[in-house]
Amino acid sequence: MVALERVLENAQSQYCPSDNKFTCILSAKMSSPAPKSPELSDKSKKYDRQIRLWGEHGQTLLEAATVCLVNVTAVGCETAKGLVLPGIGGFTVADGSTVKEEDLGNNFFLDASYIGKSKALACKQLLQELNPDVNGDYVDESVDYLLENRPNFFDSFDLVIASNLNEKTLLLLSNRLWESNVPLLYCRSLGMMGTIRLQIREHCIVEAHPDNPQFDLRLAQPFHALQEHLNSTEVTSKVPWLLVLYKYLRIWQKEQPDGHKTPNNYKEKNQLREVIRKEMKADEENHEEAIKAVNTAFGAGTVPSALKAIFEDEACELLTKKSNIFWIMAKALKSFLIHDNNGNLPLPGVLPDMTANTDSYIALQNIYRQQALQDADQVYHKCQDYLKQLSLPPDTIDERSVRLFCREAAGLTVMRGTRIAEEYERNSRLLPLMEENEVQDNLTAYNFALRAYERFLSECGHIPGECTAEQDIGRLKTIAGKMLGDLGTHATISDDVLHEISRYGGAELHAVSAFIGGCAAQEVIKIVTKQYKPIDNTFIYNAVSTESVTLKL
Repeated sequence: MVALERVLENAQSQYCPSDNKFTCILSAKMSSPAPKSPELSDKSKKYDRQIRLWGEHGQTLLEAATVCLVNVTAVGCETAKGLVLPGIGGFTVADGSTVKEEDLGNNFFLDASYIGKSKALACKQLLQELNPDVNGDYVDESVDYLLENRPNFFDSFDLVIASNLNEKTLLLLSNRLWESNVPLLYCRSLGMMGTIRLQIREHCIVEAHPDNPQFDLRLAQPFHALQEHLNSTEVTSKVPWLLVLYKYLRIWQKEQPDGHKTPNNYKEKNQLREVIRKEMKADEENHEEAIKAVNTAFGAGTVPSALKAIFEDEACELLTKKSNIFWIMAKALKSFLIHDNNGNLPLPGVLPDMTANTDSYIALQNIYRQQALQDADQVYHKCQDYLKQLSLPPDTIDERSVRLFCREAAGLTVMRGTRIAEEYERNSRLLPLMEENEVQDNLTAYNFALRAYERFLSECGHIPGECTAEQDIGRLKTIAGKMLGDLGTHATISDDVLHEISRYGGAELHAVSAFIGGCAAQEVIKIVTKQYKPIDNTFIYNAVSTESVTLKL
């Protein structure tokens, strides 16, 4: 009982800024029940877990997107399933073939009742059953027919997903989509092997969601409102650790020759920790948190190398009416850094969780939020100036987008991809990678073998291993050798790898397709929501050894 009373005495409220709510840690004074959360809408209830990952704005982008699925294969259906369940806006299935008996063994989306019927229709119906809120459509035409007779068919989609094509069709489709600036996600699933290849011209990411984000606290150079608050607030055991750290940082700085530096190395950080420990009394949790924060509390706010590259990019320097709003905001941000903020990034206005009483935490958070709003407002007005210069309407960029852009400024990323056709040219990036890493060698060999398999389909018109296995292996080996020779390398693919590819006889294993399809759907969501970094640009998986690698080809 005594122990419980002691815990209750030391209990405090803790504020979690990421959830925008208070959590009470065994608060003895809290006698009335906590207020109920507002009722969630049906959509929010349905998609609650994923909205926690990419937010309401991400869900809105997902629900506005439309994709095209080319070829009804197991891996294609699994990819589409991973998009229909979270609520993609719409999908269209394009396949001119009918369901055959052999399709039932590797694709759980098909059953015997669909034999002889349109694959595209069957896939569309079964996918739509998973989520009636998603719009589904189908086209009973092959991708070859569409490319020849309706080349603009794919231009209206936000992204195209294709799988298990022959080489000729793959290159025609990828080149057409590259010209139309429509992203392509190409998946392969053959036996125990699977690959994903993303082809995209340019992808601008605002919310990269880094694994270990650093909070920008500006303790080294406090802005005016923060400086006043830090100097006027008494440091007790109830205030946030940020005030504790600032107090002892000033004491430590007076002992340094220049008097203004921040601790940059292990020795200096350790000295600051010792200064705090000397003055610390028992059970001062905020002091303990301050000691732990010494490692991460300094250094944020400067321009990282990736952002410098964005500022120096031609797309940022030379804006046009067709410029992505990302580049307009990037130029406005650059102007703000140079002319208004002494080279520092706009303040994100986000604080980490801290053990403190409610009033002191809220007061501190409001100071950071107000400064963040002021910084974002200046960037927004610069955006409006650029829009006026480009004769674009003011509502092209709204304040909410600018605030998000400023909050995430430290993690802004631009990814520029390559055409799939470039992998078949002599300057392919794949060649030097073949000798860099043993695991990559093995997986790279399988990637080449799968490409040889696709060329075999184009040249021979049937699946290797389907008829005469030994003869097909010889042809496959000849094709692989010529492919590598055309790239300017004397390397060879081992007979074991080619035997393995032929042994599959074109069969998909649904377990492997489900894994590849799940990964592919994840990459589509990253692109559509413009959050998280997608693969750049090839993922290879071997289910036999459970090895995988990501390469930029």
